[in-house]
Amino acid sequence: MVKIAGGALLASIAIDRKSSQTISTQIYAAIRKMIFSEVLRAGERLPSSRTLALELDVSRTTINYVFERLTEEGLIDSRTGAGSFVCETLGSHLQKLPAPSTDMLARRRDNLRLSRDIEQAMDRFVPRIPHEKRAFTTGMPAFDSFPMAQWSRLISRHYREKRDMVMGYGDPEGYFPLRRAIANHLRANRGLACEPGQVFIVSGAQQAFNLNCAVLLNPGDKAWFENPGAIGARNSLSAHGIDIVPVPVDGEGLCVEEGLKRAPYFRLAFVTPSHQQPMGATMSLARRIALLQAAEQNDAWILEDDYDGEFRYRRSPIPTLQSLDASQRVIYIGTFSKSLSPALRLGYCVVPPILVDVFGKISGAFLHGAPTSLQAVLADFMDEGHFASHIRRMCKVYAARHDALIDAAARRLAGLLQVEPTETGFHTIGRLAQGFDENSVCELARERGISVSPLGRYCIEPIAERGLVLGFSAVRPPEIKAGVETLAQVLESLRPESPPQSARRLRKT
Repeated sequence: MVKIAGGALLASIAIDRKSSQTISTQIYAAIRKMIFSEVLRAGERLPSSRTLALELDVSRTTINYVFERLTEEGLIDSRTGAGSFVCETLGSHLQKLPAPSTDMLARRRDNLRLSRDIEQAMDRFVPRIPHEKRAFTTGMPAFDSFPMAQWSRLISRHYREKRDMVMGYGDPEGYFPLRRAIANHLRANRGLACEPGQVFIVSGAQQAFNLNCAVLLNPGDKAWFENPGAIGARNSLSAHGIDIVPVPVDGEGLCVEEGLKRAPYFRLAFVTPSHQQPMGATMSLARRIALLQAAEQNDAWILEDDYDGEFRYRRSPIPTLQSLDASQRVIYIGTFSKSLSPALRLGYCVVPPILVDVFGKISGAFLHGAPTSLQAVLADFMDEGHFASHIRRMCKVYAARHDALIDAAARRLAGLLQVEPTETGFHTIGRLAQGFDENSVCELARERGISVSPLGRYCIEPIAERGLVLGFSAVRPPEIKAGVETLAQVLESLRPESPPQSARRLRKT
């Protein structure tokens, strides 16, 4: 009688033969669910594998495999000559399993216990903007200009290497030929005095921020941070419980004197000196020297994020802050996400000699390293001169796209948005005319198929200025011009109404 009951239940198992899940997995999951919900009770006999195979119209091999999985998990017992039974002792174990109610689960969700640092940081995190290829997405390189032919040739070369190189763990510190290629490039093009041993390969700039926070800072340490400033780095500092001190920026970059007033005893300063994110200023020499002096006096570190400093259109790239650092205070962070492709997930830290042993030990302790074959491709790409050629070519491409934006904005956005020219990078800012609301403009622009970011999104504390951050690197000039037209229509539809003539006369009197 028990066998019939069990057989009837199992014969009702529904199999979706179009599912990506295998038939054996579907049957296993269905029987397992019946056992845990006690539809099949402890000691109950299951149909024979032959019978169940016929009832479900599957092979007996499939059913035998299912029974083997259930036996290995301790859910059924197979007895020679007697059949398969739900484990006798399972009932007492199932009674010990908690069965929380919907209300209890809701209370748990509302009272999740997280780490103290993450719990405090959750409200301060700023979500990333979706990176869609359209006007005016920020931080996205021109995929249409990527040198795919050379890259494909190098991939083909290196994927014929030994399998342990292609499939194994990478060196935690990074593939040495790539570290050497990066050091050579930085010495020649960015003025860094560094050796390959100072270069540590990471999975993008975000990992570099997290790594440096973990190595250099304690929860509660004060860190100067540009306001407005880069969102990814800010999120990393928040996640590590760092006391972020917003420091204003102006046309010369970070206001060091203001930083000293707000937090004279700081532990770290985060800066984007080559092209301030997002305002676009280049840090002056006087400010660079003042920042290095302040770090020296406070035994503090400086994180220099050079996210797009190589792309200077009409002049040579500006030397880095690290190139002035005689006291070994600056950690330089670079990424190939902007210069080549974010899909590579490759970046690097250049640490002062005083930190080389520390980073080497920490890398070996808990970093697995980026894929060696991918690093080898990039190393050859740099050593053969393709990277330098690509940077030169992209400077011309981005200059043309920048000029298309400036020209179209001058014709179509006058009186609505003052778009500032820039000489570096992937983006610029537009200053909104009085009366516009940043967030309303961005929301309506998104509905119309273009991406603009409010300046306030980059701010830790409010600033007086209202504006938009406009990327121009990802799309070609015709799409930029079409995007400007759409943005003009958005702004015109949201233009604050002028006060009536009588109201203007009253104001004058």
